[in-house]
Amino acid sequence: MEDREMEKALNRQRVALQHLLPTSSFSSSSPLGTQNSATLSDSVCTAGNSAGYQKEISFGEDVVIVAAYRTAICKSNRGGFKDTLPDDLLAAVLKAVIEKTNLNTSEVGDIVVGTVSAPGSQRATECRMAAFYASFPAETVPIRTINRKCSSGLQAVADVAASIKAGFYDIGIGAGLESMTINKMNSVTKVNPKVKIFTQARDCLLPNGITSENVAQRYGVTREEQDMAAVESHRRAAAATASGKFKDEIVPVSTKIVDPKCGVEKLVRVSVDDGIRPNPKMTDLAKLKPSFRKDGSTTAGNSSQVSDGAAAVLLMKRSVAMQKGLPILGVFRSFSVVGVDPAVMGIGPAFAIPAAVKSAGLNLDGVDLFEVNEAFASQYVYCCKKLNLDPNKVNVNGGAIALGHPLGATGARCVATLLHEMKRRGKDCRFGVVSMCIGTGMGAAAVFERGE
Repeated sequence: MEDREMEKALNRQRVALQHLLPTSSFSSSSPLGTQNSATLSDSVCTAGNSAGYQKEISFGEDVVIVAAYRTAICKSNRGGFKDTLPDDLLAAVLKAVIEKTNLNTSEVGDIVVGTVSAPGSQRATECRMAAFYASFPAETVPIRTINRKCSSGLQAVADVAASIKAGFYDIGIGAGLESMTINKMNSVTKVNPKVKIFTQARDCLLPNGITSENVAQRYGVTREEQDMAAVESHRRAAAATASGKFKDEIVPVSTKIVDPKCGVEKLVRVSVDDGIRPNPKMTDLAKLKPSFRKDGSTTAGNSSQVSDGAAAVLLMKRSVAMQKGLPILGVFRSFSVVGVDPAVMGIGPAFAIPAAVKSAGLNLDGVDLFEVNEAFASQYVYCCKKLNLDPNKVNVNGGAIALGHPLGATGARCVATLLHEMKRRGKDCRFGVVSMCIGTGMGAAAVFERGE
């Protein structure tokens, strides 16, 4: 009896979905359409540890991730990429997602690159050049940049997912890029006098380090809590590196390093994050002076590192991935961006995560893994406490305090790190979240489902 009722319910859902699908979608009468309907039934019936999750979406119309790779993340000005041009960093990851999937580059509908500090027109040109270095054809594959500050890489992935869902194209790449060696973080050079009467507009101009101090002070995050978070970030990142976990997501980059003393160039192959401290100690962190306020608690040791790096995520419609026989790393389920008080911009994830999780039809308890960007330990600690997140589910391989935070690349990097970890954990890890705060007072979050 229960089986018959289930089948009736699924039939009703199929009929409703056919009315919702665009006319260009595959019909249920086609072989692929029949396959989609059958797989939808299997998907609903074998929901596993999240059986309550049900999304009104045609199985074949899912937007899936089939590849996600990043460069190593290196310390700006003195790390492995200090003499590497930004377009070379981006070219390396664009080439990787294509070569590792054997995809024809001409099939890519668009490439969207998140990037922050470089002048817009300059970086747009560099990204177009990078696509050519990676052998994308000039005649068929466009590229554009996007800047939503620290969430830019995740926004790029979300934009591509939305375009695929809208039917603009079937295959796209969401990427992120930042060379903080070459492009420094700059403040507004000419300030509008209106900020004197618009407090929140004025607070958009606050240095991010000051907003970190505001979070610590307003929400009672202690120096000890911040230093403990930093120690744990380095400890987990060092363990992940030692065990070879990051090898699944890092693309080695052959480049050069110039000796600053004698000017001699040396060819190197960069494949390991170089900002991780293998043996962090609370006593060492306690010796560091506050960086932004004399009586503050935010230091160089409990803040994210200024870094260089790039990442790329290859997305496509599930039906296309199935036709090509590509393994599915993850499924894009939802994305949310929220606004918060610019004076405490770091609290963004505490509000973006619940919004994205709700949009995906889940609750926080249904999420198995989180990648929350550690812009500053103060905001990271606050967000985790505010949402009562299980520490064993958050940044299990370390975060930006240890790895670094190349602004435009971080979102895409977090997607790669999350999905590869979910793959390792298998059936016991179904849903994951990527989130970060955003300068000027915002937060972004996305929900992913583990692939098959």
